[in-house]
Amino acid sequence: MMAAQGFQAVDWLLLAVVVVLLVVSGIFALAETSLVRTGLVKAKSLEGDRRRGARQLVRLVEHPERFLNPVLLLVLICQLVSATLIGVLADHWLGALGVVVATVFEVVVIFVLFEAMPKNWAVHNAERAALFSAPIVSAVVRFPPVRAVSAVLIGLANLMIGRTGGNMEEVRASHVTESELLAMADVAHAEEVIETAERAFIHSIIDFGDAVVREVMVPRLDMVSLEAGATVRTGLQEALDAGRSRLPVFEHNIDDVIGIAYAKDLIRAEHEGHGQDPVRQHVRPAHFVPETKRLSGLLREMQELQYHLSIVVDEYGGTAGLVTLEDLIEELVGEIVDEFDVEEPVVERRPDGSIVVAGRLGIDDASELVGAQLPEGTWDTVGGLMLDVAGRVPRQGEAVEVDHFRLVAERVQGRRIGRVRIERTVPEPQLEPAEG
Repeated sequence: MMAAQGFQAVDWLLLAVVVVLLVVSGIFALAETSLVRTGLVKAKSLEGDRRRGARQLVRLVEHPERFLNPVLLLVLICQLVSATLIGVLADHWLGALGVVVATVFEVVVIFVLFEAMPKNWAVHNAERAALFSAPIVSAVVRFPPVRAVSAVLIGLANLMIGRTGGNMEEVRASHVTESELLAMADVAHAEEVIETAERAFIHSIIDFGDAVVREVMVPRLDMVSLEAGATVRTGLQEALDAGRSRLPVFEHNIDDVIGIAYAKDLIRAEHEGHGQDPVRQHVRPAHFVPETKRLSGLLREMQELQYHLSIVVDEYGGTAGLVTLEDLIEELVGEIVDEFDVEEPVVERRPDGSIVVAGRLGIDDASELVGAQLPEGTWDTVGGLMLDVAGRVPRQGEAVEVDHFRLVAERVQGRRIGRVRIERTVPEPQLEPAEG
């Protein structure tokens, strides 16, 4: 009967308000999904490309707590008010039957057209949706009434659950983690966006930030050093025999390093007729670093102070080894071998499937070689792992078992494990053939 009387002016006004509210809720639903799915790295790359709306997008993504709650609140208000008005209009036009019709309309039409569709479109077009919605959301969240109402309601919710709010900087998760960067590099390699060498370089750079000097240093047993009382001529011969341009010089024992002898300084002294002078008269100051110092910090220090070799000391002040600029670079780009190096390879693959590695090889590198995670602990190297499992210095040819691997001491030099053969004790897991 009411429908027969036609729409009244107020009905047209309410209907227009409903349409506007539903459109606004759809825009904010799209904004919510696209902004949440856009990471800071992506936003900054868009800003670097000078895309319209990228600057506002970066500001929003940097502080998601500033836009997420107001957007959710506005979506809820728009949908609740529009649903209420639809119910009023339906009751006005159809009476009791209108409530049922309004409920079906709200569930189907509002959800599909103004909730699911915008969000699904934003999922598949996150970049376009984020750039479109960022200026709108940025303007809305700066509107004082929106900020005030949002703050009051969120504060009330926090009060009801017994939370004081606190500093959002303390609870905000990091935008990008190291594991995410590594996964991104792996995905880019799988999709042939970057080469294998580039992927390995990215992994090396990230691992470099966590590595410490102890993991890359030349241990004291391998150090070639000079006694301070040795002559310049003797020191020069030692440097030539070892193929080194810099040698540590000690006074009483290796724990008492007094400086570094440069081969070029010894050559100059010999040329000037000072070949019988003690080496101590021709040393330069030594740089000392703790074995727990991070490689990234040491590399920066070497660049700033312009030196190439550091003496590594342990917590008791004793000499643990030495580290050179070349050692740090090799940690990034891999082994650097010149035409005069005669060192045996760090890794050697045998025809029987076993792998022979240097005892000083790091556990992480060994795990990557065998395709499984070897045990980690207070040790840094394969030799250290074998010593810990054996509980003593093993004899040459002696073996220990670790998880699904057998470690065999291929070479033992005094109290040191020089080479280790790694063998699998169980076959590598293989994928079962698919049933056809």
